[in-house]
Amino acid sequence: MQSHTLHRVQFLPVSLSKAWNFFSDPGNLAAITPSGMGFHILSAHRPERMYAGQLIEYRVAPVLGIPLYWMTEITHVVEGKYFIDEQRFGPYTLWHHQHHFRAVDGGVEMTDLIHYKIPLGIIGRVANMLFVRQKLNDIFNYRYEKVKELFG
Repeated sequence: MQSHTLHRVQFLPVSLSKAWNFFSDPGNLAAITPSGMGFHILSAHRPERMYAGQLIEYRVAPVLGIPLYWMTEITHVVEGKYFIDEQRFGPYTLWHHQHHFRAVDGGVEMTDLIHYKIPLGIIGRVANMLFVRQKLNDIFNYRYEKVKELFG
């Protein structure tokens, strides 16, 4: 089974604490997710601060408006530097998303590194080539533009 990678880097002209506070709050995900995704957080437990071991439940409808259940776990958190979320239940065989933050001159360099695998063997590989990879690129392109709009 083949894994795939998506890598994005974005400069934010804000302080490290401002960037960290926004992106480490799962409640802000809806603001940077395309509305057509039908994204909705289901989790009743929403602590003020993210922590390792935190489970977050979502409903998303990425393809043809068909709703899917997705649960991720925040597996690692190093305050102000990075956090990692991994899928526990959902559409992928593997979803490992690293969010890195680094203070640079004039702001923050934010890096997303996603490793993912799609189920169903050759059918999954074909689906990735036909639409999954493009859908993920579209989502992260949207996110890039929304973040630029929010932070300058």
